[in-house]
Amino acid sequence: MFKRGREEGWLKRPIDTLPIWAQFHGVKFHGIEIGVMKGLEDRGSTVIAAHDLAGGGEGPLIFVPKELIISRQNIELMAKADQHLRQVLDAIGDFGRTTRGAVLMFLIMQATIACPDFRHIGVLNPLTEYIKYLPDEPLPTFWTEDERELLAGTTLRPAVRAKLSSLLREFEAVRTATEGIDWCAKHWWNESEGLMTFQDWMRVDAIYRSRALEFPGVGDAMVPCIDMANHASGDATAALYETDEDGNGLLLLRDGKDMTKGGEVTITYGDDKGACESIFSYGFLEENMTSARTIFLDLDIPMEDQLRPAKMAVNTAPPGFRISERDGRIDWESDFVWLVAVNEEDGLDFKLKQTIDGQTEIEAFWRDQELDDTCKLRHLLEQDGLWDVYQLRAVVLIQNRIERQLQTLREAGIPARDPSIREGPWQLVGRLHNLEQKLLEDARVHLEDQKTTVFQSDAVQRYLGLANDENDEEEEVDFS
Repeated sequence: MFKRGREEGWLKRPIDTLPIWAQFHGVKFHGIEIGVMKGLEDRGSTVIAAHDLAGGGEGPLIFVPKELIISRQNIELMAKADQHLRQVLDAIGDFGRTTRGAVLMFLIMQATIACPDFRHIGVLNPLTEYIKYLPDEPLPTFWTEDERELLAGTTLRPAVRAKLSSLLREFEAVRTATEGIDWCAKHWWNESEGLMTFQDWMRVDAIYRSRALEFPGVGDAMVPCIDMANHASGDATAALYETDEDGNGLLLLRDGKDMTKGGEVTITYGDDKGACESIFSYGFLEENMTSARTIFLDLDIPMEDQLRPAKMAVNTAPPGFRISERDGRIDWESDFVWLVAVNEEDGLDFKLKQTIDGQTEIEAFWRDQELDDTCKLRHLLEQDGLWDVYQLRAVVLIQNRIERQLQTLREAGIPARDPSIREGPWQLVGRLHNLEQKLLEDARVHLEDQKTTVFQSDAVQRYLGLANDENDEEEEVDFS
C-alpha cells in the first residue's frame, strides 16, 4: 500500500524483527515468540511457545500497553495530536465515529505516514511501524472472479457480492468526503499523483475484519502481537485474551492447559461462528470442522401478497432466517418470517399517518395494537389462539426456501479445478459446499418432523376443518 511508483502491496518488515519493535514500545513477551511454524508456512505468523508452559502457572504471555490498542477511544486521543487524522475523521462524519470507520481511516493514515512518497503528513507513532508486520489477508474479497464463481449455490456468494458493493460505496463516500482537503486531494485522489486505490480500502477492511477482537472494557479493537494468534475452538483453544484493571491488553494461558516448546498458542475467534463466516472473515476453515454450524438464508415476501409494499416499508427485521446446529440439535430463528406468514384476515393492518413536517408514514397494527417494531410480532402471535397455525405457515415457508437452496447447491455442484484457480480457494469452496448441503438436509428433516407435530395440533385441525367441536357434534345429533 502506498509504495513508491505504485507498486502493488504493503511496505513490509520481516517478522523476526518484531521483538525489537515490541521491546522498544513496552510490549512484553513471556515464554512465547512470534514467527512461522515449520510445516505450517501457509498459515503465516503465529504465537509459539518458546519453552514448556504450565497452564495456570504462568504470568501474561503477552503484555500490550493500553495506548497501543487500536480502539475507537485511543484513535480519538491520537487525533488530538494529529491534525491530519482529525481532518479526515471529521470529514467522514458519522462513519468516523463508529469503531470500524475510525479504525479503517486510522490504518489508511498509518500507511500514508509510512509511504516514502509523502512528507509532513500525519504524526509518526509506534503503530505506523506495526502495520508493516501485518500480512495480506486471503479473504474471498481478494479472490479472482473465476474463484468467486466457484461459490455459486453457497451462502458465501451473496455475502461476498454484498461486501464488495458495500466496500465500493464506502470508498467512494470517503473520496467524496475528503477530496476537499488539500493534502488528500493531492496525495490520495489526484489523477496523476494520487496513490489511494480501492485495493487499499479492501486491505484495511480485511485487516480489521480478520484481526479485531472484543476486549472487556474496550470493545472491538486490534491489539498488536495478540492479534497474531491463530484460532482454535473448544478444548484446542490454548489461551485467553483480556484487559487488566489498567486497560492493558493481556494474553493468558488457560488454566490446566500445559504446552510443550514449539506448540502453537491459539485463541478462539468465536466457537459458534459458522463455516461461511469463517471463510468470509478469516479466510480458512478449521481442519476438524464437520458442520457448517449456522446458515443464514434470505426470505422474500411473495409478489402476490397484496400487503407486500406495506410489509417491506415497516419491516425492522433481517429479511431471512438462521439455521443452526449445535451438539446434533437443529434450530431455526427468524423475526421476519412471521411478517410474511400473517395477513389482513389474521389481524395485520396498516394505516397512513401524517408527520409534523407533512410527510406520510405507514404504521403497522396487530389486532388494533400498534406494532412499532416488527421484531415484536412473534411475541404477539404466541399469545394468539391460532399460534400453531402461524407456526405451521412459518415452517412451510422456511422448508420451501431450504428446498430451493438445496436444489441450487446440487445444480451448481463442485466444478473441477481450472488451472487459473488456486488450490486454496478451490478446496475451501468444496468443503463449504459439502458442509452447507449437509446442514440443509438435516434441517429439512427436522422441519418435516416439526411440521408433522404442529399439523396434528387441535388449533390447526380446527382451522383446516379437519376436526369438529364436541358441542357442534351434539347439536347435529339433536337436530337429527
